[in-house]
Amino acid sequence: MSLADWQALVTTLELSAVTTLVLLLGTPLAWWLARTRSRLAVAVVAVVALPLVLPPTVLGFYILLALGPNGPIGGALIALGGHHLAFTFTGLVVASTLYSLPFMVQPFKDAFAAVGGRMTEVAATLRAGPWDHFFTVVVPLSRRGFFTALTLTFAHTVGEFGVVLMVGGNIPGETRVLSIAIYDHAEAMDYASAHVLAGGLLAASFVLLSLVYLLNRCLQVVHM
Repeated sequence: MSLADWQALVTTLELSAVTTLVLLLGTPLAWWLARTRSRLAVAVVAVVALPLVLPPTVLGFYILLALGPNGPIGGALIALGGHHLAFTFTGLVVASTLYSLPFMVQPFKDAFAAVGGRMTEVAATLRAGPWDHFFTVVVPLSRRGFFTALTLTFAHTVGEFGVVLMVGGNIPGETRVLSIAIYDHAEAMDYASAHVLAGGLLAASFVLLSLVYLLNRCLQVVHM
C-alpha cells in the first residue's frame, strides 16, 4: 500500500467512527418511532428509509447543493463568516450521516419495539423516572439492537462511494476514502493495488458481519 492508500484508510476509519458516533443521536428518533401512534410516523419512516432505495448519486447531488456556496446551509455559513462544507471532511460526515441513517435507526427501532411497554410500565410503578427506566431497563434489553446498529453503520460507512464522491470529491488526505482509492487504481489499471484494498474491505466486512450474527446468537442464548 502506498502512502496515499494509507491516508485513504485513515480517512475512511475516521469518517466511519465519527458518523457512527453522530448517528447515536438518532436514538430518540428510533425510540419515538417505536412508541408513537402518530400518523406522521409513516412519513418519518419513509424519509429515514429513503437512502435504501435512492441512488447514492442522487442523494449526494442534493446534499452537495445544500452544502455548497449557493445552498441554504453553505450560503448561511458563508454569510456568518465561515466556509461552505462542500468537498470537506465535515461535509462528508453530514452526507454519511444522512446516507447511513436507516442502518442506525431501524435496528434501534426494532429493538425498542421488541422490549414493549410492559417493562417500562412496571419500572414506572416503582417510581423510576423516564431517563432511569430507559437506561436501566430499555437499553440492557435492547443491547442486541445497539450492537447491530453500531456495527452495520460503521461497516456501511466504510463502503460508501457515490455519496462520498459527490459531496467530498477526491482530495488526498482530506476526502479520499478507500472506495475511491480502489476506483482510482482500477481506472489506472493497477489491479494489484485494487485487489489489496478490495480484498481487505471484503475480509473486514465478512468479519464484522460474522461478529454481529455470532454475538446476537450468544445474547439470545443468554436471554433465554
